Amino acid sequence: MNNVSINLSEHFSLAELTKTNVKLNNVPNEAQVANLKRLCGWLEMLRSEWNSRYGGGNDPIIINSAFRSPQVNKAVGGVATSNHLTGGAADIKVKDICQLIRYATILLDIADESQEDFDELLIERNDSGAIWLHFAVRQTGNRRKVLLI
Repeated sequence: MNNVSINLSEHFSLAELTKTNVKLNNVPNEAQVANLKRLCGWLEMLRSEWNSRYGGGNDPIIINSAFRSPQVNKAVGGVATSNHLTGGAADIKVKDICQLIRYATILLDIADESQEDFDELLIERNDSGAIWLHFAVRQTGNRRKVLLI
């Protein structure tokens, strides 16, 4: 699937969820696009709830990384079992720790209220101190794994 101008949901495009800063092929197949669409359902709910509770209107959810081809995943140091490889994960940019905790809380509330499972909700940080929220959902076998890494 090459058309990166495709909208996966109201506010998220295929281009946004396949962008990468490494110059390698990063084009998902149809099954991976279906997983990205499932993930976008959660991201749309997060966006809506964030704007309802805190955003005051129309704040976007910014994605740092979502789908990764095996080559891209290897180049960025991703693990071989990463949900990014299937199109089932997104690393979500946050302004600060308060926004990160609020995003996590919203996603946990959505899961509880909808009785839908997610696979991972990880609060992550790199060596330089940058923080982000990793959120993943699988078609089946979701674990509701919540960790501060």
